Amino acid sequence: MTLTAPAKAVTAPRPPGLRRLWRAVSPYTYVAPFFTLFAAFGLFPLVYTAYVSLHRVELQDPGTMEWRGLGNYTALFGDEFFWTALRNTFTIGVLSTVPQLVTALALAHLLNHRLRGRTFLRTAMLLPYATSVAAATLVFAQLFGRDFGLFNYVLGLVGAGPVDWQSGTLSSQIAVSTIVVWRWTGYNALIYLAGMQSIPSELYEAAEMDGASRWRQFFHVTLPGLRPTILFTVVVSTIGATQLFGEPLLFEGSMSGGISHQYQTLGLYMYEQGWGFFHLGRAAAIAWVMFLLILVLVGANALVARRRSRKEAGR
Repeated sequence: MTLTAPAKAVTAPRPPGLRRLWRAVSPYTYVAPFFTLFAAFGLFPLVYTAYVSLHRVELQDPGTMEWRGLGNYTALFGDEFFWTALRNTFTIGVLSTVPQLVTALALAHLLNHRLRGRTFLRTAMLLPYATSVAAATLVFAQLFGRDFGLFNYVLGLVGAGPVDWQSGTLSSQIAVSTIVVWRWTGYNALIYLAGMQSIPSELYEAAEMDGASRWRQFFHVTLPGLRPTILFTVVVSTIGATQLFGEPLLFEGSMSGGISHQYQTLGLYMYEQGWGFFHLGRAAAIAWVMFLLILVLVGANALVARRRSRKEAGR
């Protein structure tokens, strides 16, 4: 008795046209899930927000829309509190971004050298970033208390009078900026540290052989090598400062950003219009103004960086 293997089914080869079509289309099937999710949760909300910003929509009856055209935008630009929020966003952004990035650069330069407990210090850098925004803001609100706050207690030790951190314009903006600096300095320091470690060590050795000091090595080797990383952190910090919301909201627990709107940002102003006054159409208009503002700021940063790189390439 002999056993024979079953004959394999012969499949007809694909026509050359279908084979070429499949080779051209198949790569897109791998990236299709990403674009599907992006269209559903990124592109559609953006377009729909622009559509809502052209209508009068109230939170009590969101299904009823009344066409207003650019009425929400004209009313927005005629509101003095919008310009106050825009000015506060810019001020708090500068007060938080500049010290944050400078301190992060100094910490990264320090951690780039051989120190005891470097691993522990690098891990500790991320603790403020991992802390909840609500928890950090509530703790700092107690520290900046007028009567029993730690900062006023320290000022009293040096003979200075107490500061009303929540009522003053500049003082409240400094307090909110301090929270942002505390949360994001370590995160940016680790990004700078990764950038520093990617700089070839031969450049430092050559600079040391030429007699360059540590400061000259930092300014002539480290900073030029970190230029793309610095640009990235500036862009990300600018976007974050424009969208600042949690810290000013929880600092005093008010949607108005203080008694005289002294630290109300654009994000907080949008929240007040949409969920405080129930004007969803105007809140959508504010969201689109913030989106366009971010595009302008990011484009300006990229333009400045490109011009600087062209100048250095032409030397």
